[in-house]
Amino acid sequence: MSIVTALRTLRIREHPNLIWVELETNDGLTGLGESFRGAEAAEAVLHSQVAPWLIGRDARHIEAVSHHLMTPYVGFNSSSAETRAASAIDIALWDLAGKRHGVPVHVALGGCVRESVPVYNTCAGYRFNTSGAARRDIGSTDAMSGPYDDQIAFMREPGRLAESLLEEGYRAMKIWPFDVFAPKSNGHLLSLSELKQGLDPFRRIRAAVGDRIEVMCELHSLFGAHAAARICNALEDVGVFWVEDPLNKMDDAAALADLRRRTRVPICGSETLGSARQYRDLLAADALDIVMLDLAWCGGLSEGKKIAALAGMYAKPLAPHDCTGPVTLMAGLHLAVHAPTAIFQEVVRATLATWYRDLVTEVPVLNHGAALAPTAPGIGTELQPSIRTRDDVIVRESGSPRRN
Repeated sequence: MSIVTALRTLRIREHPNLIWVELETNDGLTGLGESFRGAEAAEAVLHSQVAPWLIGRDARHIEAVSHHLMTPYVGFNSSSAETRAASAIDIALWDLAGKRHGVPVHVALGGCVRESVPVYNTCAGYRFNTSGAARRDIGSTDAMSGPYDDQIAFMREPGRLAESLLEEGYRAMKIWPFDVFAPKSNGHLLSLSELKQGLDPFRRIRAAVGDRIEVMCELHSLFGAHAAARICNALEDVGVFWVEDPLNKMDDAAALADLRRRTRVPICGSETLGSARQYRDLLAADALDIVMLDLAWCGGLSEGKKIAALAGMYAKPLAPHDCTGPVTLMAGLHLAVHAPTAIFQEVVRATLATWYRDLVTEVPVLNHGAALAPTAPGIGTELQPSIRTRDDVIVRESGSPRRN
């Protein structure tokens, strides 16, 4: 048996959205999990609800734990604090499973379908998504803080940005130039002038590099049906690979299916959904072309594996999300090399080159625009030892943690 003896959470004030979970077992192993957004709420769920139930149970029974945490007596939808807590626990349990057997998580899941998976660069900056809502307004006085400040770059020099990505081996990129127009009308009114401004970066990318790079459009669930349809139809001429999360209610299967019927651009969704049931409903309604999921928000690898199976049954491509944290990225990569229909793993080169490396010991290895399958047992990364001695670290423990 492998009994859970302690549950520990760690978070740091520098990155207040992130929370890590460590599960200790009586066979001397520690499993690492992660979730993102509302870290304090997830922390409360983990210690007040999860720990009293989980401590003393066998860590090998991952599916039983997942079922219990994802089907509580009081129901919830989407990526609630309960779902985010369950996600972190599940990732940690799979990390334990891989370590227990001395294999990477993708082997524990059933093995690789591919040895590497293509990546695309989400064109965010170094501090994107670190302290609250993602910043969408790039002003004329904003200065580049480094060579990978890609959100400023796609608004000012999108052609040069595309060239830079191609030089590093990337063959796909994602941008969101329409976001700045959503707030004033809650995403329901987009003028012709604004539409043309939003299209301009896509046209400049095509003028600079032609068809050598795929371009995705992110809409961040900011728009109503009319504005979203106007954007999608206008993007048909520039050959976008997908339009992601176009509607402000991405669990509305009827509205999303209606939008998909009105446009020829592929619809991708949605990192914001929690549990396989919501993906089942969207796929049954013929509302999606590409399935995106975030393992820190949907229920972890156990639920992610079910979502991947649904994508396979509907012959839809799968693309794990990352604009959140390094442990989630590593977990997504394990799923991406395992799932038969996976086509991309999202990365942010700005964070891969900087603060992700400050937080964990290993990040994905990229080679010619693809992420290689991790080879170490478990998830394949650990928190940097320096995290535990930081002045801004907040640690909570339940159970009987080991003392080194």
